[in-house]
Amino acid sequence: MTSKEKGILIVLSGPSGVGKGTVCKALRGCAPDLVYSVSATTRVPREGEVDGVNYFFKTREQFKKLIDTDQILEWAEYVGNYYGTPRQFVEETLNSGKDIILEIEVQGALQVKQKFPQGVFIFLLPPSLDELESRIVGRGTESEESIRSRMSVAMDEFRLMDYYDYAIVNDKVENACSRIQSIIVAEHCRKDRVFSKIKQWMVEVK
Repeated sequence: MTSKEKGILIVLSGPSGVGKGTVCKALRGCAPDLVYSVSATTRVPREGEVDGVNYFFKTREQFKKLIDTDQILEWAEYVGNYYGTPRQFVEETLNSGKDIILEIEVQGALQVKQKFPQGVFIFLLPPSLDELESRIVGRGTESEESIRSRMSVAMDEFRLMDYYDYAIVNDKVENACSRIQSIIVAEHCRKDRVFSKIKQWMVEVK
């Protein structure tokens, strides 16, 4: 009997405007076997959204119970609704042998780090501060005050990079995707992961 290798949780985060969503969208094309984490929320489903695909839709009571029973890896309240990452979906995916990626803000990533330290944490960086500001301005939705605030928050988040395992500069989306894929391959080759498989073989032989 051959034991199935567990998957790896990859947490990708970084400042607002760094391109996390764009990189993850591109990864869907070049890494089709990578599972994308589905968040839970208490907001009402929008037309066309499917429970378990777009979100796990919960009542406030259900969500609070998940928090109280440590079944949420991270969560936040935004515009009157709860959003978070369900532990069960992540663990079931990993136990099936599949890798799963979680795209999240820095504060949420630090929550996950506390509850799931065995994950692989990747910090996405802009090529420069000027480029980060340009990307935020390019959205066309931010006031000058909001832009200054986001840049100030970004500087604070850069100081938290020490909590991460890897740092990737998002100069070009295809380059960032390639680097993330290389990290995943390298993590599967870590001696502690391979050794755990060998120990299982020894148990099976006995």
